[in-house]
Amino acid sequence: MAVEAGGVRLLLDAGVKTSASGGPDYYPSIGDEALRASDAMLITHGHEDHVAALGWCLEHGFRGRIYMTAQTEREADESLAGYATPAQRELVRAARIDRLPVNDGTLCIGGLTITTGRSGHIAGGVWCMVSDAHARFAFCGDIVPASPVFAMDPLPRCDAVALDASYGDDDVPARQRATEIAEWVAAQARGCVLPTPRYGRSAELLAIVPGPLALAPGMREALRTQLTDAAWLHADVARALVPRLEEAIEWQAGDPLPRAALICHDAMGLAGPSRDILATARAERHPTLFTGHLPKGSPGERMVDAGVAAWIRLPTHPTLRENAAVASATGARMVLGHSCEPAALARLARHLPALRVDVRTGDAVTI
Repeated sequence: MAVEAGGVRLLLDAGVKTSASGGPDYYPSIGDEALRASDAMLITHGHEDHVAALGWCLEHGFRGRIYMTAQTEREADESLAGYATPAQRELVRAARIDRLPVNDGTLCIGGLTITTGRSGHIAGGVWCMVSDAHARFAFCGDIVPASPVFAMDPLPRCDAVALDASYGDDDVPARQRATEIAEWVAAQARGCVLPTPRYGRSAELLAIVPGPLALAPGMREALRTQLTDAAWLHADVARALVPRLEEAIEWQAGDPLPRAALICHDAMGLAGPSRDILATARAERHPTLFTGHLPKGSPGERMVDAGVAAWIRLPTHPTLRENAAVASATGARMVLGHSCEPAALARLARHLPALRVDVRTGDAVTI
């Protein structure tokens, strides 16, 4: 998404579409000329669908300033390792990254003023509001209003807001899904495999999964890093979860799958240790549970479709009720939705009259 005002163009996020790997829709729908004409880019967080195309943007002419939090910069490199070319990853490593202020400061780019707040989705993740003398636009990025782990700051009043519409009109609350996941894991006497992003949902799973726990390579460090970022967490979360982390088993590639819940990266089986772990789990008919989005054609989707894995969504995006509350609190007269297929957006619009369903990738709207 981009915001343009007073001759200044700001890009918001640069992700890849994991379900379109190898195809024309994998990278953002923006041309080289528009990239060259952009003054800055703000990255809301380090998941691949928000940052893994940053190197591609640099390849195709973007030369503006790049803003992100310290946590996002750390996580971005790992996303690029799995979803960008080596050359793109090196371009980002060589680029200057400017620090994005959170809560206690503003960022000014030409006539645009940007303020941010914690998103509740991941340590280092933010929503942002972009304003000039005429209008205020809030971009949610990915948010979780009711995360038991990560804190979210309320969005301010604005004229227009782009909601995280990933779940469409799904209104099953996080507490119910967490109970379903805990009960499913507890019922697996042989243990199970739990693929997850390295950052964000991994900490949510640590908080709800009962019984013995095992960690694939890279997970302990990622979880420990998240739990030391106290400014991004609800009070006392770290105190409750650090002992759980310390007692977890360290699992290594080549070991038999443990009689424990094995948390591994990534969430879809497209990158990281989970690619091999899921192949073993499928061959051995070992219980496997996916808890997030599964792109078409991913190993996760194939396993669920074949009946050799289960799927219970753990809300790490807003439910219908939460999006309605966010839209109402902002008072926005224009509501947009991102990360959502048209049919799901139309279902959400039945509950949010201000939601625009006519806007598609490549369109421009005036606030």
